[in-house]
Amino acid sequence: MLSILSVTLPVFALILAGWLVRRAGLLGPHAAGEITRFVIYLALPALLFEVVASSEWQVIWQPGFVAAFGLGVAVVFGMAVILQLGRGKPLVDSVVDGLNAGYANTGFLGIPLLLAIIGRESLIPSLIATIITVCMLFAVALIVIEVGLQGRDGARPGHMLGKVGLQLLRNPLLVAPALGLLVLLFGLRIPSPVASFLQLLGGAASPCALVALGLFLAEERSHAQRVIGALVMLVGLKLVVQPLVTWWFAAQLFGLSALLVKSAVLLAALPTGTGPFMAAQLYQRDPAMTSNVILLSTVLSLLTISFFLHLVQ
Repeated sequence: MLSILSVTLPVFALILAGWLVRRAGLLGPHAAGEITRFVIYLALPALLFEVVASSEWQVIWQPGFVAAFGLGVAVVFGMAVILQLGRGKPLVDSVVDGLNAGYANTGFLGIPLLLAIIGRESLIPSLIATIITVCMLFAVALIVIEVGLQGRDGARPGHMLGKVGLQLLRNPLLVAPALGLLVLLFGLRIPSPVASFLQLLGGAASPCALVALGLFLAEERSHAQRVIGALVMLVGLKLVVQPLVTWWFAAQLFGLSALLVKSAVLLAALPTGTGPFMAAQLYQRDPAMTSNVILLSTVLSLLTISFFLHLVQ
């Protein structure tokens, strides 16, 4: 519990810092939007590019772990989208809620937490989970959103696909990892000054996103925006269903080693990261639900991670 608390406290502190400076009037009502734009168009693309480009095929080629963790993410993401569509939510909002349920905070929380609990052996699984979550899941969600946005206009399939492709080419959160994949495929080496620049810029992504979340939470909002049933469902999918499904894939279906099972379950049990908040802001959706999911899942994860840690000992 102390290891978990020591890692999650900085998350709460950054959210609280954003909340306090907004409440004190030190930052204005547009601060959350401007910081979010910085994350979307500069910091997060730098992080995505650097994570992919600096990876190594022989290190990340763990097909069993990739399948177990990836299928756990896909199942929970799909469940959330289908359930929200069934409740009458538009596709774009349902996909953002899918991210709320399936997007684990693997980078900012997962890597230091597993280092503290398991040790350096957890670095490779944590890196793989981060790539699956931050790059692959996020890319799939944005593609579905773009297809939904263009398809609702009733355009012909060929024309719609062209518009979707154009929008995706303009999206820095998809272009950056795609360019990083090209660097990885061609075996190119990033010069040291460029790598340092990317690490400095990318390192600002998570803390700035958390501060922006605190700024948003400090704004006055109508109580009608808080849908308790959907909030409980999404947090339950994230903190309970995803680690259980991932455990079944890792331990029962693929029979992974104890280390990989433990890593997969703990990474799946992490609270929701800031990616869904970025998606909601990017597509100008109401981020109230997302911010509440991030906050509540982070608080409750102190209990659920402790439970799953005991379960997979």
